[in-house]
Amino acid sequence: MPPARRGFDGPRDIRYNEGAPGNAGAIMETIKGLKTACLINPRAANSKWVRRRFLRAYLQKKLPGDVYDGLGDMKTTVEKTVRACGSADIIVAMGGDGTIADTLQGIFDAGKQGEVLFGVIPFGSGNAFRKAFAIPKNPLRAIDRLAEGVPRPIDLMEVEGRVAAFASVGATARVTGEKLAGKIQGLWGHVVAARRLFDTPADPKRIELFDGRDASGPFDAKTVTSSFFDCIVAKTNYFGYSWRIAPKAVVDDGYLDITLFELKPLKYALLFPFIYFGLYQRTMRHYKAKRVVFSGAAMPVQFNGEVLGDRDRIEFRVLPRAIRMVVPPTRRAARHFEKRLS
Repeated sequence: MPPARRGFDGPRDIRYNEGAPGNAGAIMETIKGLKTACLINPRAANSKWVRRRFLRAYLQKKLPGDVYDGLGDMKTTVEKTVRACGSADIIVAMGGDGTIADTLQGIFDAGKQGEVLFGVIPFGSGNAFRKAFAIPKNPLRAIDRLAEGVPRPIDLMEVEGRVAAFASVGATARVTGEKLAGKIQGLWGHVVAARRLFDTPADPKRIELFDGRDASGPFDAKTVTSSFFDCIVAKTNYFGYSWRIAPKAVVDDGYLDITLFELKPLKYALLFPFIYFGLYQRTMRHYKAKRVVFSGAAMPVQFNGEVLGDRDRIEFRVLPRAIRMVVPPTRRAARHFEKRLS
């Protein structure tokens, strides 16, 4: 396993106060007066950022600070985030799940995850992260929620030196790779790429789980074998397009959420409506663990919607209370946390 990046063992003491839902005074004391840096993907959501001048003015009014909107590839986003961390109190990702992931990586690369707050304004096509924290889809409403939001510690996970909120090993990673390599983007790109579900091999894999629990109770270490079609490793509940892929994931429980999809491709396709809404997952083998290692032959891996490639071995570990995220001060947002504010 590659050496952990600086600060991966958890955040240092943060100087901001936590407010409680419904306690407007505490909320305003927390957010008001802090400097914001907003990292914007101008190509997200069909270039709405370029066209909507009112949105830009509204963002500056509600969240004064620096705007970085010349983002391109992952490297550029990470580098600009590192630069923004030098002076900002709140780092905001405005884009889809890719922009969010790259912004988080920049915060960790800067070693500032224990000092800055993190916020999200959804502005892409997938927005799985938005759903996981009940952030409004409308960017104006999301800006309002961010301006009045509550900082909450959330877990993330680490894979090969990168931070992530969700990942998969197997079929969905294979489909993601096909979609990204194709010419059709967005939802229809995923639909076209879904044909790869039917030629995804289901070879035996070895799964080593550490410091976890399952239906039989807690365990220090456990090894299972499976010829799973797909496996989801997650800290948040959703994949893109509101797909409730990991209904048992909790953003602050200190565990990875691991679900084994042990079924044939045709059955998977037929049951997809139930899988999409997180209903069929109740019947699947499921584990919570602080670390998990997969061993097998050429396993496709993706994280945060980005293809990592085929691996014979891949390891994930939880990063408990990795960063403080500004979430809406609503009961709906609080439902996604184990440790709820009173």
